[in-house]
Amino acid sequence: MDALTRERTLIGSDDTGLDLEPAQRPTRDEAMAAVRTLLAWAGDNPDREGLLDTPQRVVDAYGEWFAGYDGDPAKELSRTFEDVQGYDDMVMLRGIDVQSHCEHHMAPFLGKAWVAYMPTGKVVGLSKLARLVEIYAKRLQTQETMTMQVADAIEDHLSAAGVAVLIDAEHQCMSTRGVHHHDVSTITTQFRGVFKTDKVLQQRFMDLVRK
Repeated sequence: MDALTRERTLIGSDDTGLDLEPAQRPTRDEAMAAVRTLLAWAGDNPDREGLLDTPQRVVDAYGEWFAGYDGDPAKELSRTFEDVQGYDDMVMLRGIDVQSHCEHHMAPFLGKAWVAYMPTGKVVGLSKLARLVEIYAKRLQTQETMTMQVADAIEDHLSAAGVAVLIDAEHQCMSTRGVHHHDVSTITTQFRGVFKTDKVLQQRFMDLVRK
């Protein structure tokens, strides 16, 4: 099962991550009307001066926060380089920013991702790994699912001998509501291929994460 099939299975949707057909996607005006409804439901007056432009601002913000639905992980990883002079060791990006929203409360979760892979004759531009994380982060997510999606995409599209992904994030659905526990981070990991079978290599990855 390739990464796209797995993604569809996980979220039950098309390539964009939306369950809606394009013709069913609400218009911008409908989205702004929905924001007005939420403002009124919260107990405020959408027509007061300070809130007049809020629906427009919220829709603009949503366009940025959830831009990952329009991203294509396969396209980002499609351009590779084979002239690596025989390099066959770990390639790792440390401390990639993660800015996402949980799918249960639409509250932000913020943190960092560490991504590594063992190439098999070809590598991808380093910025593409950061972009891959960003595409999946800019969707309604669970951290567990996002960690798997990043690992799946690298494993499948780069034919990597191994993949390691660690995400460390703080969830505001836990810190600003509910149990109100602050400074509690969630760590999720995925190890594939040689990172799963070779415990020494896995430990090297974890040591680099801690540096």
